[in-house]
Amino acid sequence: MKRIIIILALFFYASTPLLLSQDVESLQQQQRQLEQQIATTNKMLEQTKSNKKVTLNKLELLNQNIATQRKLVKNINNEITALNKEMNQLQSNKSKLQSELIVLQEDYAELVRQTHYAQTHQSPFIFLFSASTFQQLVRRLRYMQEFGQYRQAQIAKITNKQEAIEHQNDLLAANKKAKQKTLKAQQLEQDKLARSERQQKAMLEELKKQEKTLKAQLNKQQKAVADLNAKIDNLIRQQTQTKTALTPEQQLIAGGFEKNKGRLPWPIESGNISGHFGKHAHPVYKEVIIDNKGIYLQTTSGATARAVYEGTISSCFVMNNTYAVIIQHGNYRTVYSGLSKLQVKQGQHVDTKQTIGTIYTNPEEDNKTELYFQIYQDRNILNPEQWILK
Repeated sequence: MKRIIIILALFFYASTPLLLSQDVESLQQQQRQLEQQIATTNKMLEQTKSNKKVTLNKLELLNQNIATQRKLVKNINNEITALNKEMNQLQSNKSKLQSELIVLQEDYAELVRQTHYAQTHQSPFIFLFSASTFQQLVRRLRYMQEFGQYRQAQIAKITNKQEAIEHQNDLLAANKKAKQKTLKAQQLEQDKLARSERQQKAMLEELKKQEKTLKAQLNKQQKAVADLNAKIDNLIRQQTQTKTALTPEQQLIAGGFEKNKGRLPWPIESGNISGHFGKHAHPVYKEVIIDNKGIYLQTTSGATARAVYEGTISSCFVMNNTYAVIIQHGNYRTVYSGLSKLQVKQGQHVDTKQTIGTIYTNPEEDNKTELYFQIYQDRNILNPEQWILK
């Protein structure tokens, strides 16, 4: 029983810092992902610099950056909390090991004193050969051997405890170094966030002065999107109005598409969601409500759109001077709008992540490169954010 308790205690000392460090590693991985997202948004902002004027696109990109920066600051705060917990646990482990070491050293010192006393008053050879019978001699010999082994075991335990304490010291030193680095990163990101928020405020004030022009542009854009949605809805209605049974292959694709809900790849390789599904207030004019039938994904100039799942191209058409593509996945369909060049044709089978075409970069909208992405089940519009990877 005593041995089991010792093993469990050693396992606790070894595993607790490991579990805590796994939390820190997970947070550090999230931090790297958020930093990559900020770098992508900054690249998109760089591509707007040819236009010195404050634009809605610049504000939207800045808003995305601020949202990511806030997540990053929160992530770093969580990392500091995890490092503090790890340090406290390491210090607690070290204190326990030091207490156990003191007990072992005291026990060993007492053992040495008793041994010295016994050897002073009686020679081991006299103790051994003064046995009255051979059996008693064997028992005394075994006792002396076990006593010697016990002394060696106690020395080994003391050495192991000392090494364990040194290991805890190394872990504590590494923890302190990581914490100092994280605290510097925290201050840096908080300063960046404060600058971004000041810039955001200035942009909002400037854009409110352009209310008449911006609202005219917004009305034009909303009409174009409404026309596009009507065209897509009409095509899907035509494709689904004849209720024919799905082929075994289509059933298999539809089943795979459905099973991958929440795990489908993004239709762009990198970028941000610039327009969420459903109804949202305008970023400048809060009284204006925007109702998105899909999501908008903004990326860098020259980026391509890709299929989120295997399927067949059921439609390719031009609308608002750009291409749109509908891919059928059994009774599901995905729509990719805002393409300047196609690499597929109607009737073609495409695989997951296969390139569909190049996303249009609009020089009239601050070089904005944005894909409009939708998902349908039969004629029902679904929220794509519930289907693609978080």
